[in-house]
Amino acid sequence: MRDDNGRAAGDVVIAREGRRWVLTADTELDRPRDEVFPFFADARNLEVITPPLLRFELLTPDPIEMRAGTLIDYRLRVHGLPLRWRTRIAVWDPPQRFVDEQLRGPYHLWWHEHVFEELPGGRTRMTDRIVYRPLGGRVAQRLVVERDLCAVFDHRLREIRRLLEA
Repeated sequence: MRDDNGRAAGDVVIAREGRRWVLTADTELDRPRDEVFPFFADARNLEVITPPLLRFELLTPDPIEMRAGTLIDYRLRVHGLPLRWRTRIAVWDPPQRFVDEQLRGPYHLWWHEHVFEELPGGRTRMTDRIVYRPLGGRVAQRLVVERDLCAVFDHRLREIRRLLEA
């Protein structure tokens, strides 16, 4: 995937591991980690980087204090179907990483690790690693889920780059 300047915005790769899948989305940003991490520490920014087609809405009232144990509720639409989603921040280790895990939502399993690595020259490597098992198993993965997740993360990486490198 390329951004408007012809640069790769990042790589999104999905691999199967037994009964689960692992999505890895990796990108490098021209901003130091101390500027990148605070963007993700604000749960409201998830609305900003999610494709409009999903009509994503954060339901948890402000202020949302990000820490291990924080519960966050969302509402979105997937292929027109309304869904509710609840995640819990399982790990909070600023500015290196955090993990959110689905407690209720459209997957049997959803474990999402966000890693922020400082690079030379004031740059940051940002890696999303998601271990998931979709409802509907292999059939849903092959027909819908893989394509949808790749599109969501392609959009997300483009928006992150646009917002943080502007």
